[in-house]
Amino acid sequence: MNDEQLLRYSRHLLLEEIDVAGQEKLLASHAVIIGAGGLGSAATPYLAAAGIGKLTLVDHDQVDLTNLQRQVMHSHKTIGQNKAASGKQFLEQLNSTIELIAVEERASAELLNLLLPTAQIVLDCTDNYATRQLINLACVEHQLPLVSGAALRFDGQVNVFDIRSPESPCYACIFSPEEQFEETNCASMGVFAPLVGIIGSIQAAQALQLLIGFGDPLIGRMLLWNALTTQIDEIRLKRNPECSVCGNRH
Repeated sequence: MNDEQLLRYSRHLLLEEIDVAGQEKLLASHAVIIGAGGLGSAATPYLAAAGIGKLTLVDHDQVDLTNLQRQVMHSHKTIGQNKAASGKQFLEQLNSTIELIAVEERASAELLNLLLPTAQIVLDCTDNYATRQLINLACVEHQLPLVSGAALRFDGQVNVFDIRSPESPCYACIFSPEEQFEETNCASMGVFAPLVGIIGSIQAAQALQLLIGFGDPLIGRMLLWNALTTQIDEIRLKRNPECSVCGNRH
């Protein structure tokens, strides 16, 4: 690291769990964030500020006025712009020393297969069940850890799926690809503004832990946060050996 980086990231360097070696891991890392809405708006700025060397932000949607209640990477000036492009503008002001890539496309198998070979971690910040299954499948195929977040109304959850660990389930172990779920979203159900900030920030923290390699990340555990009661719960998760996605990879 150069002198500017030593000063910029000095508060990380003071933490023995991170130190210079950990910060250098971050600077050499590539994170792919799928979704630049509420969760992405919370997770991605912390990843950028923390010094992850390359961030790829993927989103096909455009910013509209209803997003501004909670999607803090966007503003009145970027209404009508693509969310990934708008997010990149915000992140450039936050940390211009890292590489930022905006992909203005819907996540697809082809796109993920193009992006993931150079990545070290993936964050699922989407709100679409089919897309979540697609991201999980790509992470299993490319042997990458996946940090998944969800937030709706007053309830949020965070999971870490790391196919590299023989004990870790994948997303499909818990939520079967064969199941048919009725899609619910913020437009019809509403969402408490700070909730996406809380869940997205936890996603960022989990990603940093995994990249550096310290602490006890949420592998095999689902963290549940309820903003009405300010209660945190945890559910233990087990790998499904018959899982159609990861069952033959362990």
